[in-house]
Amino acid sequence: MNKKLLSAVCMSLALSGTASAQELKVGIAMATYDDNFMTLLRTGMEQYANEIGVDAQIEDGKNEVGTQFNQIQNFIASGIDAIVVSPVDTDATVSISDAAEAAGIPLVYVNRQPINVDVLPDNQAFVASNEVDSGTLQTQEVCRLLGGKGKVLVLMGALTDQTGIQRTKDIHDVIATPECSRMEVVAEESGLWQRTMGNNIMTNWLSAGLEFDAVIANNDEMAIGAIQAMKATGIDMDKVVVAGVDATADALQAMQAGELDVTVFQDAKSQGRGAVDAAVRLAKGEDVDQKVWVPFELVTPENMQSYIDRN
Repeated sequence: MNKKLLSAVCMSLALSGTASAQELKVGIAMATYDDNFMTLLRTGMEQYANEIGVDAQIEDGKNEVGTQFNQIQNFIASGIDAIVVSPVDTDATVSISDAAEAAGIPLVYVNRQPINVDVLPDNQAFVASNEVDSGTLQTQEVCRLLGGKGKVLVLMGALTDQTGIQRTKDIHDVIATPECSRMEVVAEESGLWQRTMGNNIMTNWLSAGLEFDAVIANNDEMAIGAIQAMKATGIDMDKVVVAGVDATADALQAMQAGELDVTVFQDAKSQGRGAVDAAVRLAKGEDVDQKVWVPFELVTPENMQSYIDRN
């Protein structure tokens, strides 16, 4: 099987017709159920599997590497036809790939980029959105709103997750450009993608008296937590720029309320459909593109209406 790279503008895999998938069993190992975007992704995979007649067996990794690996081993032992994984730890994916390859079972990573993405076996693939674009689009818009200068607080995702690492790198890369070089990151901390932790971290920053003009969060949940903390202390949300990623329903509500200024649409449905479709095709011995990029899209108050029902 030839390894191929699908360009960001061609999302044919997720949208193309799928050959009959009757009686195929696909094991889906989610990193966690306790995350809004992961819930959208899981729901998208479950709905698409039902549409095409696939028996989808879904497990919650509970954000624990050992738990998820045991679930994958159980899938293999049960004679599953293919496996889809949203990895808990993107640095731990080599052992997952090795286990699936040894068993001759096709494997598709979804959403979170595995560390071994460039050396995957021929019967393994990766479906996601290119994280180089997510934090870049987000931070470029914050830079525009700030006029290229200001103090920034950064809420990072999990440090074991390539997604959070890349989105944070994107922020720093944009700030290093000439047009945004008068922006300064004054503090950054991991909120593990969680609204509650985003709230707690922001509360601590406010208690410490940090001065800032913008809050850039690696996802919407942490951005919403930060907004809640700022509102609790009476901060005028018109005087601070807040940015997230995912364009979840809650985020768009916050944008409608004038509290969230920037988010980036991540197409959970297309990622989920693409991952299940790739798993089915690999299980049937068909060629698939080994990397499938679903484009990110910048969302602002000006265009948010077109995204209301998409996540």
